[in-house]
Amino acid sequence: MIIKSFSKINLSLRVNKKLNRGLHEIQSYYCLVSLFDKIKISKINKKKDKIVFKGPFVKHIKKSNNSIVNLLRLLRKLNLISTYYSVEVIKNIPVFSGLGGGSSNAAYVLKFLLKGRITKNIFNKIEKLIGSDLRLFFYKQAFLENLKTIKNIKKKQKLFFLLSYPIVKCSTYEIYLKVKKYSKKIKFNSNKLNTKKKFINHILSEKNELQSIVEKKYPIIKTLLADIKWEKGCYFSRMSGSGSVCYGLFNNETNAKKALNKIKTKYPKFWFSIAKTV
Repeated sequence: MIIKSFSKINLSLRVNKKLNRGLHEIQSYYCLVSLFDKIKISKINKKKDKIVFKGPFVKHIKKSNNSIVNLLRLLRKLNLISTYYSVEVIKNIPVFSGLGGGSSNAAYVLKFLLKGRITKNIFNKIEKLIGSDLRLFFYKQAFLENLKTIKNIKKKQKLFFLLSYPIVKCSTYEIYLKVKKYSKKIKFNSNKLNTKKKFINHILSEKNELQSIVEKKYPIIKTLLADIKWEKGCYFSRMSGSGSVCYGLFNNETNAKKALNKIKTKYPKFWFSIAKTV
């Protein structure tokens, strides 16, 4: 079986408060996009899983401690699976990028193995192990109201992105440690999202509140975002999550591709890709 493990883009991100257990309460409009890791999975007649990572972004993945290893171990502990698996992951999603690659891998393997058997109790146990990003990959376009609540966006918009990874390794933990100010919570209003124009204008009124922290630490992020923003057809440029992938939201795929061809000549060592909503 071959599984497509899609990435996510944070269209906005508000940090509301710090929780007692060390996490932060956040709100975020986000969408899944067509950049994906390819996961090949099959049962094997052995007493140990065989998990292999391949592709351009395997350098920082720990072989004995990653989202898939931990997921399979927990599912077996909970007696939800009894067999062992051969899993090959082609990593196309940059690691430490803000695109949720590890959480995505766990989410899609979980959906494949348990199908319709994911109860709230089971999900909470898995999320505690994998991380709060896990639930994002059960919705294509949505609003994360808080760490436990997601509001589905019913009117899906077709969006086009230019993605750039400046080969900067952002530590989510370190970035959140530097958050000193917190924003007021906002309420989800589907009326602001029911046309593409309203959707774009609403997202434009938001921002990623972690971005200025990352820009201060890595000035190249600010420069790259400015270069993307001024390309023809770009509504805005922003950073996803805690970084370091930067993106531009474009009015069509043609302009996104033209921008890519132009900007990658200025940043030949950076990774670039075109993506669209799924």
